[in-house]
Amino acid sequence: MDEKFKALLSVAIVPQVVNIIVEREHMDDIEALNAFYKSQTYAMLEREDTKVWHYSPLTLYHVWKSEQSGNIEWPEEGLLV
Repeated sequence: MDEKFKALLSVAIVPQVVNIIVEREHMDDIEALNAFYKSQTYAMLEREDTKVWHYSPLTLYHVWKSEQSGNIEWPEEGLLV
């Protein structure tokens, strides 16, 4: 993973998604961070070529939430897999 891209994820995107998980799922920070990092949503996010990074933190939360129910749902526009 490119260093600039890694920095973008760790500073700008992941903390916002994790914060939403904390607020909406009533998890503590560590639990939410671990849950997100272990998800398929994060696996797709860390692959720059998928362009998942362009989704808003709220959209990424909704994708993560759908994954938790066993049926991951991606927005139609923009996803390259």
